[in-house]
Amino acid sequence: VDQGNTVLVIEHNLDVIKTADWIVDLGPEGGKGGGTVVVEGTPEQVAETPESYTGQFLAPLLDRR
Repeated sequence: VDQGNTVLVIEHNLDVIKTADWIVDLGPEGGKGGGTVVVEGTPEQVAETPESYTGQFLAPLLDRR
């Protein structure tokens, strides 16, 4: 990262997600009900997307900053 490389993380921990530079939220469900990009953007943009389950749980954490 310090050399400008990209790190791709697959994560469900909201404490990790809220610190990301960019999020690609896949869903809307898991398994056969998923695989679609629901939203991509900063944590704040994801939190503002009502269709994003991740955003719904992320929003309260960002409000506390």
